[in-house]
Amino acid sequence: MLLRPLLSLRVLRTSFFLVAFGAGYELAGSAAWAVSGIVHEKDGSLSVPEASPLRGQLEITPLKMTAPRDTLSVPGSIVAEPSRVIPIFTPVTGRVASVSVVPGQHVRRGQELLTVLSGDMAQASTDETKARAGLVQARAAMERAQEVKQAGGAATKDVEAARAALQQAEAEDRRAQARLASLSDKTQADGTLVFRAPVDGVVGSVTTAPGVNVTDITAPLMSMEDLAEVWAVADIAEADVDDIHVGQSVAITLPARDGLVFPGQIATIEPDLHLETRRLRAMIPLPNPDEDLKPNMFANVAIQLRQPAGLMVPQSALLMNNDRVTVFVETSPWVFQRRVVTISYDEGEDTEVLSGLKVGDRVVTRGGVLLNDD
Repeated sequence: MLLRPLLSLRVLRTSFFLVAFGAGYELAGSAAWAVSGIVHEKDGSLSVPEASPLRGQLEITPLKMTAPRDTLSVPGSIVAEPSRVIPIFTPVTGRVASVSVVPGQHVRRGQELLTVLSGDMAQASTDETKARAGLVQARAAMERAQEVKQAGGAATKDVEAARAALQQAEAEDRRAQARLASLSDKTQADGTLVFRAPVDGVVGSVTTAPGVNVTDITAPLMSMEDLAEVWAVADIAEADVDDIHVGQSVAITLPARDGLVFPGQIATIEPDLHLETRRLRAMIPLPNPDEDLKPNMFANVAIQLRQPAGLMVPQSALLMNNDRVTVFVETSPWVFQRRVVTISYDEGEDTEVLSGLKVGDRVVTRGGVLLNDD
């Protein structure tokens, strides 16, 4: 008789415990929802109820095919264009008589730079004078021979000899003039060699002075630079050379010119890597009418890479889950499902998705980390 009341009491206690446990579980679940604002569905998706504060923190963007705006940033410098840097050599030995310019001075085409007294120059001038006199004499002898032959007093061979002498004199005169012209466009009787500016520009360096004896004709006496146009040289790492080609757009910034951006295009690329740096140099012409860009200034070159259009997502949409890259896709209004994606490497704010998504998918691009709780 006592067993039934005891059994009933045990069942009653058990029922009370289950009811209490269930109420506690429901209360805990409600508390968890209140904290997270997320409901876990049976199919593994996550839903955000209408009253959840998460709705104001999530940004959802539909995917479309876009061309990535990828850039490669490399170090660089400003250099004078090689064809606009002109070393001034002397073609003969001699003594420097005068120097008319100083480094940094702007000169005009044809302006006198320096003069050199040279025995070779004097010899060339003398040879030209002698050749001109010989030519005058040979022409006179030819005219006399023709006149005598017409009068019947000279043989044909005398005329032919005079004609041959005239041809030799003409050839000697041309040689002497060419020799003199190769040394200077203007000379004086004392053998003074006058050097003139070949272009408008600025004197880059002067390595001689009046009174200096010039014995090495391979050493420049000075140099000129035409800085109306300069080159920005980009140093491309060996691993990136396959991405660089002529015609790519670039944006150039200079640490010394804060806030200024110089647009340009790659005009030429050197064929060989530099042995010491393992880098390839790409040249970008830049107009420089005010000569504000100085050779050897440091530069940063951002090269616009050419890539085909693809599915691009902001990096803020990418989440790590068990060593896999995932995103949250909206499958129905405010219902999200985690999806594993494969991405390509990208240095910009956007990343190209290679697999796992398609055009039109609505992806959580902001606030996805709030859903990433499992």
